[in-house]
Amino acid sequence: QGQLVESGGGSVQAGGSLRLSCAASGYTGSHYCMAWFRQAPGQEREGVAYATTFGTTRYATSVKGRFTISRDNVKRTLYLQMNSLKPDDTATYYCAAGVGTGTCSLDPLQIELWGQGTQVTVSS
Repeated sequence: QGQLVESGGGSVQAGGSLRLSCAASGYTGSHYCMAWFRQAPGQEREGVAYATTFGTTRYATSVKGRFTISRDNVKRTLYLQMNSLKPDDTATYYCAAGVGTGTCSLDPLQIELWGQGTQVTVSS
């Protein structure tokens, strides 16, 4: 089945930056679609951004222009650079691998492998 392990979470003040990483292991090949999701207490899990193996990316409206997703297919690592952080960005961030090939979305129902999550806290 494989494993995704996130790192890089922490606490920052509003306006600060963090970089999340997600290392994939335990399976051969790579997922066409890799994504970041987040979930705040009492809220549903929401898609933040995705990146395909060919470099296509998509962002949630709330993070567009502030967050950048990237992936290193050789290192099998996914990244999320988060700049100009806001208190509303506070959540547990999850790395995710999508089902199948050729399609990618920010629908959590299209995810077949989840990381354990890393906490991001932004104070005002």
